[in-house]
Amino acid sequence: MKIKKALFTAGNSSFYFDDQQAIKNGAGLDGFVYTGDPVTPGFTSIRQAGECVSVQLILENGAIAVGDCAAVQYSGAGGRDPLFLAANFVPFLEQHIKPLLEGRDVSEFRTNARFFDELSIEGKLLHTAIRYGLSQALLDATALATGCLKAEVVCKEWNLPVVAEPIPLFGQSGDDRYIAVDKMIIKGVDVLPHGLINNVEQKLGYKGEKLREYVSWLAKRISDLRVDPNYKPNLHIDVYGTIGLIFDKDPIRCAEYIASLQEQAGELELYIEGPIDAGNKPDQIRLLTEITRHLEKLGSKVKIVADEWCNTYQDIIDFTDAGSCHMVQIKTPDLGSIHNIVDAVLYCNKHGMEAYQGGTCNETDVSARTCVHVAVASRPMRMLVKPGMGFDEGLNIVFNEMSRTIAQLNAKG
Repeated sequence: MKIKKALFTAGNSSFYFDDQQAIKNGAGLDGFVYTGDPVTPGFTSIRQAGECVSVQLILENGAIAVGDCAAVQYSGAGGRDPLFLAANFVPFLEQHIKPLLEGRDVSEFRTNARFFDELSIEGKLLHTAIRYGLSQALLDATALATGCLKAEVVCKEWNLPVVAEPIPLFGQSGDDRYIAVDKMIIKGVDVLPHGLINNVEQKLGYKGEKLREYVSWLAKRISDLRVDPNYKPNLHIDVYGTIGLIFDKDPIRCAEYIASLQEQAGELELYIEGPIDAGNKPDQIRLLTEITRHLEKLGSKVKIVADEWCNTYQDIIDFTDAGSCHMVQIKTPDLGSIHNIVDAVLYCNKHGMEAYQGGTCNETDVSARTCVHVAVASRPMRMLVKPGMGFDEGLNIVFNEMSRTIAQLNAKG
């Protein structure tokens, strides 16, 4: 089965692009917008509308495969590719990629995914968002051409067992970190709340007191609202390097503070994502490793999650081999082609690293559904509820796609 025609259209993603460095620098909030000037190249304002490019591949039999090119909320930060704007990339796709897609055989996914992931145009690899969207469409095309589910295609091409069981889901609250938690508890999400602790003054506190109060509130709120006494979700909080800011990037002081939060978490497992941002990959690995080792020395149960500077498949290997943390976020758009996501999860599972198949609120329903199939096939420890920051909408998309997929796998026996 071959691709007869390729179409590229500009679209909206489910959230916004935010200039992370400007926010860390103390940008003010005025309603939903940030005040002040952006500092990250490519941004025209600190918060601007999220965009995507939809890829549609019309096959010889008339079936249409779909994928969405999307980039993370904090584009251009932590070693990531720059801002992804549709107006810049639709003409590029029409000129350079369309001729390579039309006429291409889609009976196998992996070969095609690797081709575009490694393709160099004018001496540069394709933007990660393009590789991400193209690979989604190519996986869908192979599934349509072979009469399989996308999860089955991954299992077949990686020689993995088909496991028709759900993956634990991680809800993200955005700035609505109290009301959203109530929603998460009512719907029994497995991991919560993300929390978006990206500002010292407003969210962490100069001595970490605001985060401490929040963790204490989380534990009490779960205890107060849960119907089932056995409901004990993991707490997973992303602090965007702010702990490192208040402790002058001293890994020992960071570790001591992080360990102390277990008292507030009580019986719940606590994960802290991105406790420090060193500004480059080698130092990030070194500082995270020191924090992780000191936590172990203290006998702490709190776990560290790598995010910034751990973007590509090779990054995930390097953070894992260094034993720099307890869990890595596999931030799906940052890995480019989705075959890298599969490889990253499998590498983590093989080498004793907890794999969190994450992503961004700034994705689309199409990319989120594709990621469900990748997760069901490759078996990470948890998967992010996405897209958007409303929680309910993302849970609807991800949970329902997972339930449908598992039901179909079971029906096939």
